[in-house]
Amino acid sequence: MLGPIVNAAAIIGCSLAGLLLSKILGESVPDRIQQIIMKALGLAVIYIGISGAMESTHSLVLILSMVIGSIIGEAINIDRAMNRLGEWTEKKLGLSKQEEFEYDDPEFVPEHTDKRRSGSDFTKGFVSATIIFCTGSMAIVGAMQSGLMGDHEMLFAKSILDGTICILFAYQMGIGVAFSAVPTFIYEGLIAFISMKAAGFVPADMIVEMGASGSLIIAAIGFNFLDIKEIKAANMIPAVFMPCLIMGIQNLF
Repeated sequence: MLGPIVNAAAIIGCSLAGLLLSKILGESVPDRIQQIIMKALGLAVIYIGISGAMESTHSLVLILSMVIGSIIGEAINIDRAMNRLGEWTEKKLGLSKQEEFEYDDPEFVPEHTDKRRSGSDFTKGFVSATIIFCTGSMAIVGAMQSGLMGDHEMLFAKSILDGTICILFAYQMGIGVAFSAVPTFIYEGLIAFISMKAAGFVPADMIVEMGASGSLIIAAIGFNFLDIKEIKAANMIPAVFMPCLIMGIQNLF
């Protein structure tokens, strides 16, 4: 479990560093600079997602996984559940959006209010970071290597990448990014534990397809950052596990 622990610690530590950076710089960074940073991050996330998806060697499995998984996720409405979890956490921390509605004029924002911070930022940061950190190929393969062989190197490398993203995300979206460490630790920890118990039963090509499906979901998050079209990426999460079902059925025939 060392790999998942280090990864979660990196997310929390670097998120706090991003928050500290936002406090130091404050409003000294113009909105147009903040916006272009988010666009650049969006493009980088799309690149990471597409690069991971290109590792797929079974295009049909990837397509079916995305379609079937998205249908299941939409039926369950995982996106709504994750947003509600983010909002619930936000309220418990006293970071709710109440301040926005205490004024008669909705256009009025007091000078002491940080315009970059809002309730939606908390939830967006929590949901976006959770999806990016949990659905990528490094999360799946790294956790499996951690459980199967006790090799934590990939999760250590992932921790560095996640930490860099956390600094930038937390600067833009606040403390919600740090709370993504909890589902990330649970997710990677469960995969590592299950892998340890199921050693030898999971084919390598199945792991590759799971990672490719997760990478496509990461690309969807990138498009959300570009404000091109809002995609409920959380509802696609079941697609990560569909290769197990599809390839399992294939192996029966």
